[in-house]
Amino acid sequence: MSNKKTTIYILLLITVSVLLGIVLYPKIPNQMASHWNAEGKVDGYMPKFWGLFLMPLISFAILILFNIFPKIDPLRKNIEKFRVYFNNFIALIILFLLYIHSLTIFWSLGFQFNMTIAILPAMAILFYFMGTLLEHAKRNWFIGIRTPWTLSNDNAWDKTNKLGAKLFRISGIITILGLLVQKYAIWFIFTPIIASVLFLFIYSYLEYQKENNKS
Repeated sequence: MSNKKTTIYILLLITVSVLLGIVLYPKIPNQMASHWNAEGKVDGYMPKFWGLFLMPLISFAILILFNIFPKIDPLRKNIEKFRVYFNNFIALIILFLLYIHSLTIFWSLGFQFNMTIAILPAMAILFYFMGTLLEHAKRNWFIGIRTPWTLSNDNAWDKTNKLGAKLFRISGIITILGLLVQKYAIWFIFTPIIASVLFLFIYSYLEYQKENNKS
């Protein structure tokens, strides 16, 4: 999507989020569930005003930040090379937040479900399409696998982010498999992504050293 279309789309999603809060405000208890543990059980609450309107505020802040970053990045010309994928991913993040927001509202209305299992497919989709973004990302200061070594060398950046694209997609697939073993679903979300990030950190250093040795 173009920058303008992305902004309009996100504002529509935020509007839906706000309207949900306004319409359902009288039906929500004074304290809303706001945090669930690894077993999908509630272990934290917040006043319903913040429970209903904090997520739209966060979404709006994200919209502002993701519009500012490409303008202040010293390598902003590189961002324009993959701006379509970047815009699509921003829209996906806001859609993800609306989904989480809706789940918390449904829970507060009396619907009972395992929050971890409900979130898991959305996390899988987010990881998978993060891989698409990484595949096309060019060197910049805000988006992609940014380590001291990828930021210092285009080849190290390209190789690390291309590998990152594959690992994040694999992480998305592993995450969705958590539906088959729901008792351990939380580990299917965090284990592959943490392992991928740690591996990519080391890999970026090794690739940077290879490029230095070549020169």
